[in-house]
Amino acid sequence: MEGSIADAGWRFDNSYARLPAPLFSAAPPVPVRAPSLVLLNEPLAADLGLDPAILRGHGAAVFAGNALPPGAEPIAQAYAGHQFGHFTNLGDGRAILLGEQIAPDGRRHDIQLKGAGRTRYSRGGDGRAALGPMLREYVVSEAMHALGIPTTRSLAVAATGEVVLRAAPLPGAVLVRVAASHVRVGTFQFAAAVGDPLLPAALLEHAIARHDPHLAAAAAGERAVAFLDAVVARQADLVARWMLVGFVHGVMNTDNMAVSGETIDYGPCAFLDTYDPATVFSSIDRDGRYAYSNQPAIAHWNLARLAESLLPLVPGDEAAAVDMLRGPLATFPERFARSHLAQARAKLGLADAEAGDADLFAGLLERMHRGRADFTATFAALARLAEAPDLAPEAGDATLGDWLPAWRARLARQPGSSADAVALMRRSNPVVIPRNQRVEEALAAAEAGDLAVLHRLLAAVRSPFVETPENAPYRAAPPPGCGPYRTFCGT
Repeated sequence: MEGSIADAGWRFDNSYARLPAPLFSAAPPVPVRAPSLVLLNEPLAADLGLDPAILRGHGAAVFAGNALPPGAEPIAQAYAGHQFGHFTNLGDGRAILLGEQIAPDGRRHDIQLKGAGRTRYSRGGDGRAALGPMLREYVVSEAMHALGIPTTRSLAVAATGEVVLRAAPLPGAVLVRVAASHVRVGTFQFAAAVGDPLLPAALLEHAIARHDPHLAAAAAGERAVAFLDAVVARQADLVARWMLVGFVHGVMNTDNMAVSGETIDYGPCAFLDTYDPATVFSSIDRDGRYAYSNQPAIAHWNLARLAESLLPLVPGDEAAAVDMLRGPLATFPERFARSHLAQARAKLGLADAEAGDADLFAGLLERMHRGRADFTATFAALARLAEAPDLAPEAGDATLGDWLPAWRARLARQPGSSADAVALMRRSNPVVIPRNQRVEEALAAAEAGDLAVLHRLLAAVRSPFVETPENAPYRAAPPPGCGPYRTFCGT
């Protein structure tokens, strides 16, 4: 293999490492016994300006933390968070930010190693990660990207050649995560809690430069309010997108909400099979705080915590500042509803708007819940029914019988052809999601040394809107009688 890892195309400029020291601490990765490359996201590498061939040949040492690419300044970020409603100081206990890669298009991307060893914030943890959860994040983040949902990405997974001890000994691994940034609501909470007024101000200017540079021209006293408004808009749209593919994040603590509007931290996440608004997958969410239907309200609650952290940056007396921040915060429900309805219309094949569309969609969901219908398969079946109006509903669609005439009448009232409606539905309703049983099957095979099952799953979830013979096994709902699915945080 020609070239060395230094020739791979690294272009680091590490703006976060220039912020005041309380926001991070130096954190060199801890070398591992026998690094080896498990997965490399070659299209993402190329988008970042990195040479996939060099990374294939020499990347394992960097990805596992045994070597640093030129320009890296490894740090662990400090942040706080409301975890299940309880505030605590946190930080990157097993994640190390190598730096910010400048891609050929000029965009800045965090390159972070997850599972690279203990840091100042490990709080007694070993700083390591197991192969299964790292592969899970790789698969699900790639699926979310293919679904068009803002998300962090996974550049690589490297095996460490070491064992990590959880409930049982597991093979160790490091995930290389790529993000627009790792600035979280909890980062602002930490900055506000330190008590140094310069800290939240510096963090705000960093976040604006990173995500909302157009706000730099705003008056100093207006920037915090304008930034909150931008974050509210991004989160309202993001959670609406989650809801409409049946995604359950599982642990929406404030430290798991990125101000960039990307989905971050794929611990106990999963996708709905049977539609039930009360669905909870996480084994630690015993009270259902982060159930599927609660996600919009939790996002709004988290954003209120961001507003509290920004309060010292708004000029004037406290009452006036509170009123200013309440303005954008109060827009979340309407913004969420607007984004949700626009996407719901598309899922129904509706390219125009009528006043009753929200009720039409709600009626569908109510029947799906009553009939225990599969979320993804139901919308895929609607696209087939739109394409062939005389087609009888499939067995799984029987509970929709009294709803279908109203939907078909609504389709008939809109302008455009039925082919246009079908095309819209095909673009809006995935036929493939990371089915929970398929993810578990792939992870078990990978842990046993067989990556072929994982590669087939990745190929399927990367083309979620297309039916092919190859992805037929990944379109199928789980067989009747499967018990409740449970996920774990993977730490």
